[in-house]
Amino acid sequence: MESYDRHNWKTKLHEIIYEADTPAGKLFDVVLLIAIVASIILVMLESVKSFDLRFHAFLNISEWIITILFTIEYILRIITVKKPLKYIMSFYGIIDLLSTIPKYLSLIFIGTHALVALRALRLLRIFRILKLVRFMGASNQLASAIRASRAKISVFLFAVIIAATIFGTIMYLVEGEENGFDNIPKSVYWCIVTLTTVGFGDIAPQTALGQFIATLIMILGYGIIAVPTGIVSAEYTKASETDTTKKKLSDEEYKHVKNVTLNTQSCMNCLATKHQDGAEFCHKCGFKLHHD
Repeated sequence: MESYDRHNWKTKLHEIIYEADTPAGKLFDVVLLIAIVASIILVMLESVKSFDLRFHAFLNISEWIITILFTIEYILRIITVKKPLKYIMSFYGIIDLLSTIPKYLSLIFIGTHALVALRALRLLRIFRILKLVRFMGASNQLASAIRASRAKISVFLFAVIIAATIFGTIMYLVEGEENGFDNIPKSVYWCIVTLTTVGFGDIAPQTALGQFIATLIMILGYGIIAVPTGIVSAEYTKASETDTTKKKLSDEEYKHVKNVTLNTQSCMNCLATKHQDGAEFCHKCGFKLHHD
């Protein structure tokens, strides 16, 4: 198992940038979150023309300062890990890159600086900072339920599209161009809007028969909304029961697991997290972790 010098500058930077268990790491993450929020607010204010006219220079300079800081942070994240490509291609690595380049792109493509709003995704790091990762298990179950439901939901959506096409065609024949149903595609659009209970109101049936059909479509819409919810809920319940069955432990095992505390230590080699307090090696790759 490989180890490294804990006094090496890369190791110290890695501890500050990737972890939140030390005072320096917590301070770095808090400052980072403040910078992200400030950047998003600046972009929002810049979109207000009256405000931008008065404070354009201030907003532009502030945004450039934050962008340069994020660029330095991104470079430091790359050079303080053993496998830079693993970070670059990771979820957070891609988000960090996307949140850095819009301001540079604005030098070539006018208006693209507004894309810095993508930095809001970086706020997901708050789960790690506040040690809320343990609550992500429920979201994983929901994701599994949605994946398990995709075939049924696909069939359901296909049936909805067919129904919208049929009803849209009928409404085109009943209402006609004189009532706003100029063609079948537009009539299908109206049917989908009505079926989903959105109801923009830009097109409305005028004949008694058309209004009766619209009423049926609206009632049908309420029933349709419940179908995908029921499908996903059933799969979620099934996933929860399966997960509970797999996690049945003896009393001694339960007491041991219950007392385990996870920290925000990040492996310098593979970037794995969720290490137990006091762990000496990475649970994923076996790389030696640093300790106080």
